[in-house]
Amino acid sequence: MTRLYMRPSESSGLDGQTKTTTAEEAIEAKPEQEGPDPLAQLQAGLSAAKTESEQWRDRFLRKAAEFENYRKRIEREKGESILLAKSSVLAELLPIVDAYERALGSFSGEDAGACLEQYREGFLLMYRQLADTLARLGVVPIAARGETFDPNLHEALCREETIEYDENTVMEELRTGYMYGDRLLRPAQVKVAIRPQAPPRQPAGEKDV
Repeated sequence: MTRLYMRPSESSGLDGQTKTTTAEEAIEAKPEQEGPDPLAQLQAGLSAAKTESEQWRDRFLRKAAEFENYRKRIEREKGESILLAKSSVLAELLPIVDAYERALGSFSGEDAGACLEQYREGFLLMYRQLADTLARLGVVPIAARGETFDPNLHEALCREETIEYDENTVMEELRTGYMYGDRLLRPAQVKVAIRPQAPPRQPAGEKDV
């Protein structure tokens, strides 16, 4: 019987080839490692940018609201300052009006002669001019006589018992009050009516002596 013998070199060559083939197959069979997803990174960047944009928008709206409130406050304070300055000047003119009114009252006597009547007419003309000037500036007198007493507009100098007027009614205006727009320049000084007090009742059975 004939036997075939294989040389060691050939046998080792086959083994090496087998080993090489097995390594290549292992490399090909190994799954490839995946890198970061570009789409996910883009979406994350857009989300972060949107959040930051909303934050800046909120900051801008808050600052805009603060500036608008500041502007309104400045305008209001400016208007109040102007009104206060005008009120101070106009209040200084009111004693002049009072002087004219007193002067006109002194000429109302029946014994006033022709000369005094001419003075009265001159005073009346100047008084009307001054009153018209104040009215054009927004200064108006406060209604007092016959009105219900208002502590916000009237200053009670005295009270008088009477049945001719209702309780707490202004009987007489002692000094004219004035308003400048919605601001009180000075209150009207008035006399206020009160009800007469009833006499004390005597006990039954007693007679006046």
